[in-house]
This record gives sequence, C-alpha cells and structure tokens, in this order.
Amino acid sequence: MSDGEQNKAAVRGCFENASRGNFGALHEILSPDYVVHPEEARGVEGLTEVVEGYRAALADLSVTIEHQIADGDYVATRSTIRGRHDGELMGTAPTGREVEFMILTLSRCRDGKIEEEWELADTVSLLGQVGALPHLAKA
Repeated sequence: MSDGEQNKAAVRGCFENASRGNFGALHEILSPDYVVHPEEARGVEGLTEVVEGYRAALADLSVTIEHQIADGDYVATRSTIRGRHDGELMGTAPTGREVEFMILTLSRCRDGKIEEEWELADTVSLLGQVGALPHLAKA
C-alpha cells in the first residue's frame, strides 16, 4: 500500500470510528500530537469531545465519504454528515428534523497517523435546516 493510500485509510478509519463512537480505535489512528483546527482540539480526548457534541445533537449520526485525494502527507476529504436533530445544536433546541451537511477536511499525516487537520463544515446549511437562521431580507 502506498503512503497516500495508507494515509487515506487512516483518515477513513478516523471518520468511521469517531462517527460510531468507537473512540478507543483512534489511539491507533491519531498521532499523540494530533490537533484539529479551528476547534484547536488536541489528541484523542479533544476530538472525542468535538464529535460527542455532534453525536449528542444528531441521533443516528452517519458520515459518508464522498471523495478523497491524497498528495504526499496530505489527504483532502469531502464528506456528508447526516442525522436527526434530537439534541441541542449550537444553542438550538431539538427539532426532530433530518439534517444533512457537507464537511471538507484537510489532514496531514506522518507514518500512517493523522497529526493535524483543518475542517470546514457547512454550518450555515446545517443551522438553516434546523431553523436557527433568521430569514434574510430580499435585496
């Protein structure tokens, strides 16, 4: 397996295990110096806290990896997150609505482990789906 394929497998494993709440498996996938931006969450414990927030807000949370590209130590991943809004989400009371939003992640790996990630989630779409955004006036 090439380094790129090994890195893509590590990122896939991270998404799959974290979304299922299998956080113990992350010790084999994440570097001890792991950090995810912009949350600045560090290590397995930090990522667990971030993911648990989403898992508490979105029942039946699932992640589908739509596309991955590896280039050297970097892996770019576009994924779709789905779930039912049945817990508080960013200050918004549960609505019971099914939601779906996209997330882009750039992961930097070394020796088959993820060291650093940058995430960009479509939170505008997510908040719109749960009714948390005011209607915008037409220009």
